[in-house]
Amino acid sequence: MVSVEITSACLLCETPQATPPRWQRPEGEGGQAARRFHLCAHCDLVYVDPADHPSPEAERAHYSTHENDPADPRYAEFLNRALLPLAERIAPGSRGLDFGSGPGPAVASLLSERGHSVMNYDPLFAPDSALLWARYDFVTVTEVAEHFRRPREEWVLLGQLLKPRAWLAVMTETRAPAEDMRSWWYAKDPTHLCFYSRKTLEFIARWLQLEAEFPHRNVALFRKRG
Repeated sequence: MVSVEITSACLLCETPQATPPRWQRPEGEGGQAARRFHLCAHCDLVYVDPADHPSPEAERAHYSTHENDPADPRYAEFLNRALLPLAERIAPGSRGLDFGSGPGPAVASLLSERGHSVMNYDPLFAPDSALLWARYDFVTVTEVAEHFRRPREEWVLLGQLLKPRAWLAVMTETRAPAEDMRSWWYAKDPTHLCFYSRKTLEFIARWLQLEAEFPHRNVALFRKRG
């Protein structure tokens, strides 16, 4: 009997991975360090090998180059793909958390205009861990889930932040089943570490016992069951 070496476990569902990386991008291609991408056969998550993650310092420096101004109508329109469907579903005056708010609290600005109260949490730019002990009517995660270094822990935390029947709005570029990580533009960002398909998001909904809706190709709305 031939033994199979278990090289790693999926960072989301913890299914043992007995295969080498599905894709590898050589060092220097596009001016970036080498990156290895694993595909989980169970939950369909694609994730960068942890050994190839950027340092926190490099990650922060890259984030600081982003220009996420809520006064920019194009950026507001982009965020509203998730925020408008969310606003249709939450009660007036709801209290929420923007998880991964970044250096500029654009989501809070846009939702406060609609009468909602939004707290900002970001591990690099607004690291108030006390906010993670509260429960909210809604949580927003816009262009953040792809940055998760430990997605299993972070998705569990997101579920815990929700009150019963509360909403979780997630925006991330979803990949097609045959997407090649060596050429996909979204995988070229050195801080993007997890890549979700529709199958992955549906797995997360079942695992965390959430109801799921998909109002836009790159938007998932999850509701915690009562």
